Amino acid sequence: MKKIYYYFLFLTVGLCISSCLDKYSEELMMNTPVYMDYATFRSSVKSSQTRDLVQPGKICFKDQYLLIVEYREGIHVIDVSNPANPQNKVFIEVPGCVDIAIKDNILYTDSYIDLVAIDMSDINRPKEINRVQNIFPYTVPTAEDETLPYAPVEQEKGLVIAWEAKREKRELEQRYYPVYPKYDYALSESSSSWRLSYTGGGSTVAFGKSGSMARFGLYDRYLYIVDNNMLFIMDVENAGTPIRIGGQSLGGNIETLFVYDDHLFFGTPSGMLVYSLRIPSTPEFKGNFWHVTACDPVVVQDGYAYITLRSGTSCNSTNINRLDIVKCSGDYKTFELANSYNLSEPYGLGIDGNLLFICDGSAGLRVYDATEKYQIHPLKTFASIKTYDVIPVGGYLFMIGNDGFYMYDYSDINNIRQIGHIPVKKQ
Repeated sequence: MKKIYYYFLFLTVGLCISSCLDKYSEELMMNTPVYMDYATFRSSVKSSQTRDLVQPGKICFKDQYLLIVEYREGIHVIDVSNPANPQNKVFIEVPGCVDIAIKDNILYTDSYIDLVAIDMSDINRPKEINRVQNIFPYTVPTAEDETLPYAPVEQEKGLVIAWEAKREKRELEQRYYPVYPKYDYALSESSSSWRLSYTGGGSTVAFGKSGSMARFGLYDRYLYIVDNNMLFIMDVENAGTPIRIGGQSLGGNIETLFVYDDHLFFGTPSGMLVYSLRIPSTPEFKGNFWHVTACDPVVVQDGYAYITLRSGTSCNSTNINRLDIVKCSGDYKTFELANSYNLSEPYGLGIDGNLLFICDGSAGLRVYDATEKYQIHPLKTFASIKTYDVIPVGGYLFMIGNDGFYMYDYSDINNIRQIGHIPVKKQ
């Protein structure tokens, strides 16, 4: 009788365990990864026919060309030699592209986990000439439906480029990979030659000029790249052969990077960090300016920093939408708030001489007289457009928003006017 009793006991326990396991791995709807294998990923950079702007992002200008990132897809090359009639020249397919910078004829861009160098000598046939593999962390996108559980990521299969909602029977697993930063968008020298040259560290090189939302910056022979908490330093003395020479932690939540006056200025949700480039290969912390928690790009000119603060859940802030004007000491160790101005939904900004341009999200583009540096006076507002970032140069302003790409002529401050436009294709 004991044998029969133990037999039924073990059978009952076994059925319970089996039942529990079936329940844990039951069939249900879940986010399953869509992979791009590494071989395909690393052979995907190529030039192709022009395409419509759909989800434009970061911008960079050099010579007569404006480059516009198509978020995670590639780069539009726009010829703006005739400002009133910008021409879409070519599209460079770069999977995972978010940020860009240009030195001489070499374009640098991120491509998921890699840094890619692209030769732009022939503007109609850009080509990849170098790649630094595995420089950036392995990341995954957010799913369309974040309420569904996530299936395990098998990194050896390749990069996760999307999630597909599917009914599957498998064990669930908490995902541990960092997530792509969500697309932080507005709503979700001579003018004849168009050449920009910057001097840094005792030598003069031709760099492109980026918008204030950039995370790539060039100085002398170095390319600086920031992610959420790390600064990556690349030696690009030989522009076509970037070499990683170091990096350092910046403490987390870095949003933007601006290079000015032999210093790096980092925008973070809690303030501005300043690092000296006295030794460019080893940036040295100089000082910081703290403010309320809000998203904030920064630009600097003539001893003053201009910082836009924007409310939003991604920056854990509420009801803060303004411009702060901050007076910097000569050594950038101390800072004093000089003035603040309320705004609606500020994103990127740019300054050229006495003119300050602010992208105020759905409230449009605002232009201010900044002659006095520590205070500004409104000159003009271009409303009914949705703005993200700007680059002012040589009397022309390049502005990107989710309405498209706009060009303005500000050579006459009494007659600032729109002169060109490439619209976004509505989906």
